[in-house]
Amino acid sequence: MNTELCMENKGGEKVKNNLKRFLSVFLFLLLVIPSSTLGYEKESNSESLEFRNASVHDPSIIKDPKTGTYYVYGSHIDAAKSTDLINWDNFTNGYTTPNNKVYGDLSANLAESFQWAGEDDADSRGGFAVWAPDIYWNKHYVNEDGSKGAYMMYYSVSSTYIRSAIGIAVSKNIEGPFKYVDTIMYSGFTNMEAYDRNSEVNKHWENTNLSDLIEDGVIDEVNPNWFTETGTYNNKLYTNAIDANILEGKNGDLYMTYGSWSGGTFILELDKKTGLPKYPGKDGKTKDGRMIDRYFGTKIASGYGRSAEGTYAVYDKETGYYYLYITYGGLASDGGYQMRQFRSKNPDGPYVDAKGNSAVFPESFDLGVGNFPGNDDHKDIGNKMIGNFLFKRDLGEAGTGIGTGYLSPGHNSYLIDKELGKEFIVTHTRFPQQGEMHEVRVHQTFKNKDKWPVPTPYRYAGETIEKVFRKDVIGDYKYINHGKEITNELTESSWIKLNKNGTISGAVTGKWKLYGKYRAQLKIDGEGTYDGVFIRQYDPTSQSWVMTISAMSDEGVVIWGSYSEESTDEELVQAIKQELSTSLPTTVISNLALAKEATRGAKITWKSSNPEVISADGVVTRPSSDSEDAIVDLTATIESGDATDTLTISVTVLAEEEGGLSGYYNFNDTLEDQTVNNRHASVTGNRLDNSGGQITFAEGVAGKAAKFDGNSGLRLGDGLITGDTYSVSLWLKPEQITEFTTSFFGAETSNNWISVVPKTGWGNTMVWAHNGDQWFDAVTDTTIPVGEWSHLAFTVKEGNAIFYINGEEKFTGGNFPNVFNSIDAVFGLGVNYWDTPFKGFMDEVRVYDGLAISADEARALYQNPGGVVTE
Repeated sequence: MNTELCMENKGGEKVKNNLKRFLSVFLFLLLVIPSSTLGYEKESNSESLEFRNASVHDPSIIKDPKTGTYYVYGSHIDAAKSTDLINWDNFTNGYTTPNNKVYGDLSANLAESFQWAGEDDADSRGGFAVWAPDIYWNKHYVNEDGSKGAYMMYYSVSSTYIRSAIGIAVSKNIEGPFKYVDTIMYSGFTNMEAYDRNSEVNKHWENTNLSDLIEDGVIDEVNPNWFTETGTYNNKLYTNAIDANILEGKNGDLYMTYGSWSGGTFILELDKKTGLPKYPGKDGKTKDGRMIDRYFGTKIASGYGRSAEGTYAVYDKETGYYYLYITYGGLASDGGYQMRQFRSKNPDGPYVDAKGNSAVFPESFDLGVGNFPGNDDHKDIGNKMIGNFLFKRDLGEAGTGIGTGYLSPGHNSYLIDKELGKEFIVTHTRFPQQGEMHEVRVHQTFKNKDKWPVPTPYRYAGETIEKVFRKDVIGDYKYINHGKEITNELTESSWIKLNKNGTISGAVTGKWKLYGKYRAQLKIDGEGTYDGVFIRQYDPTSQSWVMTISAMSDEGVVIWGSYSEESTDEELVQAIKQELSTSLPTTVISNLALAKEATRGAKITWKSSNPEVISADGVVTRPSSDSEDAIVDLTATIESGDATDTLTISVTVLAEEEGGLSGYYNFNDTLEDQTVNNRHASVTGNRLDNSGGQITFAEGVAGKAAKFDGNSGLRLGDGLITGDTYSVSLWLKPEQITEFTTSFFGAETSNNWISVVPKTGWGNTMVWAHNGDQWFDAVTDTTIPVGEWSHLAFTVKEGNAIFYINGEEKFTGGNFPNVFNSIDAVFGLGVNYWDTPFKGFMDEVRVYDGLAISADEARALYQNPGGVVTE
């Protein structure tokens, strides 16, 4: 017997047995180890994710080096925190004082800053304007007790578009309270005694810190160029002192970038131990010809009154670049807010975009002193990161709603998270069809081949980039090109296809390729080459993980793609039929929007059993008030390719009603409606659609009044207004006035609403309306006072609106949007879906449906608060 052979066979058996044991253990581990550990949970998990959202305007992000918790601080003393960048919790209490969670006794703590701007002054009359802070952990800062290390808050206070200041407050606790240190930068000063409207602040430069700087020899004297020929502030060349950002440089040096609109963005070096600026002391120019001012520092971006604010700079050790982010446009949902990007090898510039354009606007932009919000001649300067967009969901597609998109995303910060090995752009944004409601959004970014960070299409949901296979990226995508425009238009997605042969078809044509592990290149005909990444992300509309594309061109244009599964024609028709069966209202009083197109180009045609009541185009003609309600059958024929099906829906059209008083709330120790309609009020929390508040009663203009505590509101009965003719009358006595806070609010949807606003961001009392397509401002030249009763009344009659304050007509105009087209509209007092609740008193609230009261009746309601003018 061959002993060698025998030994070999025994060894082979041993290997086989070991292999069997290994496979058994491996299979067992596959069963018991969580899929997330194996790295493919997100790709295979079809369960929906939950996000907890927070509202923080102008969010500045910091990762607490002590706890690893993420914080965002923003305007109006709002802040939120998160452990995962996905779920956020607000923890501040706004402008509450004393006992402000961030500043303690707000008025006393920041008193020196408020002497110049931001408290009950000019545009902040009746309240505060503390904006856009940046928070930074400074390990070198020397505290009053001699210890080292503090969280430094660089905040802004503002009273007008140019009269502002930047101050510093510090704390050893990241959540505060922060103690005032100094006010370090002023703007809007003059070289003569001067006052703004509704202000007692003398704007002479001697009332700023310039006097001390000159006395201490830091600056020899004022710069005559700071002033115009008439002695006013020269905001053509010099900035509005808000939006501070602390930049840690390559060698650990500290800098502050700041500035909004006006003369542009500037940078100053800071003393690490004190956090105070190292003012240049002398004027000069950089090697490339940019301004160096003795006080303001070195100009690094924008200027000449063009839209540009919310500066944020960050140093990236990996690339050696300083990246600078600035937001163009206006901050409201119709303002076209959008983020731009530049970079430099030096903290003080020069900063350029992908095309090599300087971030500092050219002298050819000089239109004189002032801001020019309607001017967009700087649109081609700066890489456009994110603008208005909508990954549109069409009828019959997975999910609900209109899709996923943003309006006016901007004033971002940026985080390089060394522990996670990821980078993020953090912004606030508003949303299509949701008015002025805003929330924080975090998007992961990846650098393209030219080392420009590019944001991914969807908010961060914990995804990690990994190897992508070619077969997984072939298919249909919803496609967004962010372009370069500064516009309030919404860019809706179109369709493209990445074909197997490497070509692109659909809305654009060209060629594509996957290279490296996950890198994407799209050569689009007539546009150029875009470079970026493929990455799976969570699509909140379909509630699934999908392949996405994010890439940037050499021109600084960003494109996005979001993969969509293919379906057969029959599957599409049935999905459309199912959605149609539940999407139309069963009872109507106004025209219906009958869809004629659906997903992937499917067609829908309609027939009506009674075209005189509801036409095939959805036009509704209500029966007269002396007739019965009408029932109409609408039949839809759905076609996609060779597949077809029909669906019939019965709709009741309500007969017209005579106009009159539909709701009356006198608040005499009751929230009940005093009419026979019994549309009683109920208490809400700090939003119209939540609970938990408290309303009490106090002395009013006629008997008792409802007292609102600033955290509560009232929801009135539904259906108070059902058409395009109505009136509202109410008395207000605010204890404080905050921007955009509503007194009376009515909404058919979050995108169709009216709001009686005691004070807008422009400092006046007005009626504000939106119906999805049209915005309307019924503006006045008045801001109602704090601590006094004011009577407000407005009427709408078939598009003609009149607004009265204390019986006097303050606005009249046509083309008022038609907001109420159903019997299901909701109404509230003191709260809406977005803004700070009303604090103060309300009394004698009357709502009329189908009736526009006359000027005499409005005057009588003012002169006789408890009198019933019209039944």
